[in-house]
Amino acid sequence: MATRSFTTPPKSTHKTQTNIHDKPAPPDRRLIVISGPSGVGKGTLYKRLFDSHPDTFCLSVSHTTRGPRPGEQDGVDYHYVTMEAFEDLIAKDGFVEHAKFGGNRYGTSKMTIEEQTKKGKVVLLDIEMEGVKQIKQSSIAARYIFIAPPSVDALEARLRGRGTEDEASIQKRLTQAHKELEYSKTPGIHDKIIVNDDLDAAYKELEEYIYKPMDS
Repeated sequence: MATRSFTTPPKSTHKTQTNIHDKPAPPDRRLIVISGPSGVGKGTLYKRLFDSHPDTFCLSVSHTTRGPRPGEQDGVDYHYVTMEAFEDLIAKDGFVEHAKFGGNRYGTSKMTIEEQTKKGKVVLLDIEMEGVKQIKQSSIAARYIFIAPPSVDALEARLRGRGTEDEASIQKRLTQAHKELEYSKTPGIHDKIIVNDDLDAAYKELEEYIYKPMDS
């Protein structure tokens, strides 16, 4: 399932403690696909990346057939379209991935990625396992990063620590986490697996991988 977009914050004068902070863009400008179980800290990591490099990265704005919620803006949170328009895009092979949840459709369009890339942005997708499978089958050039928890027990503790979900929801997320962790072990699926045990260490590993020279 495609996720909602993260709006890049105003440029900060604060510099992170890293030697590569001042680089305007990574040598490899392919789409970055980030996946991992719910609660593993994906959003925290890539939002930190956006804070450190506000003019370089953007999160793809997904299409959806659901209506906007209070405070959401078309083209910022989602591209809101009719079911007919969404299905027409499917028929025209306009999505790199799409899914249906709760009667609504969600998807990442090829045009959205192309438009942001033409603007000089490196596009990042925060996506679930099924979306990864679809992008793998597409012609889109991408780098795949999987964020893993130090253990399933640690992930469960994080989910419970949120205090926002009931037991049934937690168990559903843990079941899905087991599937995603098993899938991540498939050879050649992900280019980089980062264990988010320590946030600073995980971020350093993420940033260094994204900015590594293309021949390394």
